[in-house]
Order: sequence, then structure tokens, then C-alpha cells
Amino acid sequence: MGFGRLDVTREQLRFLIEASELENVKILVVPFGLGDYPASGQPISYVSGPVPELDTVILDSDHGCTFLDAAAQVSRYRSILDRMESCALTPRKSRDFIRRVAKET
Repeated sequence: MGFGRLDVTREQLRFLIEASELENVKILVVPFGLGDYPASGQPISYVSGPVPELDTVILDSDHGCTFLDAAAQVSRYRSILDRMESCALTPRKSRDFIRRVAKET
């Protein structure tokens, strides 16, 4: 049993493929077979720019968003995301994976 309509799923996957081709977007897929990986189950957004002191981590939960900008907190989450990225497929392999899933859907 799936969630949502197939046409909606296909459109979402096409959007991810298009977004992944933008210069300022990196989409990485962590394979299901990997099991647990750093920060699994917790949505994390890391917002960065040309001024590192303004980097911010956004944690999303059912109670709302929490914004973290203290240097130690940002550093901790950057480390977690770096470890997560090391578990993921490369950007190109992630895009190929999404294309494959879109064709099978």
C-alpha cells in the first residue's frame, strides 16, 4: 500500500530531479538497506552562506521549528551531516536513483 496518488509521486520525483541539476542544490539519497545512519529520523536543514558566522541549523518537529545558531551547535550538526553525507550516494548516483524510481512508479 502506497501513500498518495502515483501521478503526484511522479511529479514530486521529477521536481527533485530538476532541482538536483541546479548549481546551488545538492540532493543525496541514503539507501534504505543501510539501516541506521547519523541523525536518521530527524529532519535537519543546514543554511549556510558566504559568512560562516550566520550559518543556522533548523530542526523540524511536530512542535514547530527550532533555530540553532550558536557556533558549538552549528559545528555539531555540521559534523553529523558530514557523517550522513558519507553514507549517501553521490549526487549523480542519487539523481540516477531518483530517475529509476520515477520510471518504476
